[in-house]
Amino acid sequence: MAVMTTTFWIVILALAVLLATVAATWLGLPALSRQQRPWIRRVFGLPVTIVLVLVLAACGRATSEKTVRKLAGSPESLKARQEVELANRDVIAVWDAETPLTLGLVVLEDVCVGGSAKELFFPTGSDRYKIKCTMSVAAYFGADPRRMADTIDGVLSAGDRTGPPIPFDHEFHYARTVVDYYRGKTGNPQGPGTREPTELFGGTTLTLSWDQVRSGNTGEVIEEPRPCSPHDPPVRRCLNEPASTSVADLRREYGMVFKITMPVTNYFTVWK
Repeated sequence: MAVMTTTFWIVILALAVLLATVAATWLGLPALSRQQRPWIRRVFGLPVTIVLVLVLAACGRATSEKTVRKLAGSPESLKARQEVELANRDVIAVWDAETPLTLGLVVLEDVCVGGSAKELFFPTGSDRYKIKCTMSVAAYFGADPRRMADTIDGVLSAGDRTGPPIPFDHEFHYARTVVDYYRGKTGNPQGPGTREPTELFGGTTLTLSWDQVRSGNTGEVIEEPRPCSPHDPPVRRCLNEPASTSVADLRREYGMVFKITMPVTNYFTVWK
């Protein structure tokens, strides 16, 4: 911070000297013709522009790695991180206890990134904060593909009982239609000629997705989690629990896989 402040005032001093020089030169010149004045403005305008750019750069540098690590490990960050992680794990526990699904794998990614230097062109907003930490959580469950209708209907019944942790219930018309589709009572809820349903959206809460089971070997299936970034707490955490379990393992054991995806949570930000 001291270095940034010193640089800022050096640039300000240089700008002041340059402007004073320009003013003195301008006042000391005899009356200029109209043809000469634009040339003078261009000559002095370029260095002024350069200095202004340097001032803006000095006012907003990228957050150093040391500062990112310090802020990511602060008590405020640790408290916010723990609260968000526990809230997500509580939701997963409700799904495991209340629905017909069997929990097999939990994946958590937690990343803190530093803010960028002042963005002069194509701003993204990353120059407005010193650090931003986000967390994403997903859980994978095994299920019997021969009982699709009962499984999804069981999820809706669980939602009737629990409310928000399971944002799908029997008031959700599309979900009821999906159940009827798997019972053979109605056509594809997405319309004739469309693919087999693969998910239910819970608005801003979570998404439930599953393997297609009526399309044979050509059906879409839940993919493996993406490879973890290097585990480097408190800046980066990537957990696969249990580490030895894959989505393919769950599919082999149970027949098919369901997945709930929680929305990415921005749990800690320090503004510049």
